[in-house]
Amino acid sequence: MMRHIFRAVKFAAKGAAALTLVCASVTAQAKEDGPIRIGWLSSLTGPLSSAAIAENMGVQFAVEQINAAGGIDGRKLELITRDTVGDPTKAVNFAKELAFSEKVAFVIGPVNSGESLATVPILTRAKVPNLIIGTVDELTDAKKYPYAFRVINTNEQWISNANRYAIDTLKHSKVAVIGDTTGYGASSAKRAAALLDEAGIKPVYSVLIDPNKTDVTDEIQKARDAGADVIMPWTASTGLLARILNARGNKQWDVPVVGHPALMGLPIRDLLNKPEYWDNTFAAGYLSTTYNEQGKLPEATVKLMDEIRPKLGGKIDFTFWWVALGYDTVKIIEHAVRKTNGSTDPEDIKKVLESTSDLPGVYANYTWSPTDHNGFPDSAMVLNLANTFNDGSFKLATP
Repeated sequence: MMRHIFRAVKFAAKGAAALTLVCASVTAQAKEDGPIRIGWLSSLTGPLSSAAIAENMGVQFAVEQINAAGGIDGRKLELITRDTVGDPTKAVNFAKELAFSEKVAFVIGPVNSGESLATVPILTRAKVPNLIIGTVDELTDAKKYPYAFRVINTNEQWISNANRYAIDTLKHSKVAVIGDTTGYGASSAKRAAALLDEAGIKPVYSVLIDPNKTDVTDEIQKARDAGADVIMPWTASTGLLARILNARGNKQWDVPVVGHPALMGLPIRDLLNKPEYWDNTFAAGYLSTTYNEQGKLPEATVKLMDEIRPKLGGKIDFTFWWVALGYDTVKIIEHAVRKTNGSTDPEDIKKVLESTSDLPGVYANYTWSPTDHNGFPDSAMVLNLANTFNDGSFKLATP
């Protein structure tokens, strides 16, 4: 009798286990049947909006393009955008909302590194794959932040690229390093000086300037008196950069200025005392938006420009690499989901991205590994002539 009871219990247990597996399978399948929800943390208004607006064009266009083609294995993309206004507190609140209330499968951004430093830990705890578009090096750590994958270059790549150009190409070694008093400006100037030191060069002059200071004549004179033969500014403030260029120009001191990509920012043009003050200025830039010696852009860039140009009224009057970056973030999501056969499970996505090598994009080709979540290659970086903006792109800097 007891044997029959044990058999009955064993059979019931097997049945219950099988039912549990079926229910779990149905639940998992239900999760994979709906739209793929993508959170987009972007500073569409506020002081950091110029880059974010351009990135948003690329993000929106990629989503529309993929959905028009039927989505990813029949699943449409649903973009949930939150405007952080460049405020880390707002970014944190929106990151929590996207992860825990909206239950997004991915988050792109935030745009600003300061915001990202606050949101990456939150998204890590929520196990939400996060495509990083901030440059501060601390944002990616494969062990600490296993679901964070960087699409843009690191800040150190900008600095190293500029240092090599100033030292190896222009053959200058008496460097004046200028940063601003923000966290980003101070840390970037410090790192720039450290990398120069590794190359055997000690800056002849270093200074941090309040980005709102209206006159930097004194600092530029001190750099000149110290014997500087190149100025290397590390600030994202186009206003401060314009004042540096004006002070140099007013003194008729034609030393090269080599540094941050913001040196190419179009707002500088309207802040200069004379147009020629922008001459002899070189900025860290990208192969994807650089005209070659024949005056041509890479094929992938031209293709995206031609496709998106009608939405822009036929004219590209802003830096196009931000559009390419935004576009690529969504295409990377498409790549990952297709490789998982439709799964958005964070562990599956992580595994795919960590095994992705030389994925073709517009902004760059990307490679990540289990130990390195920085996907942007050094080979995709160049130095540009800062005052050569044309249709969203720039000329290559040459000696």
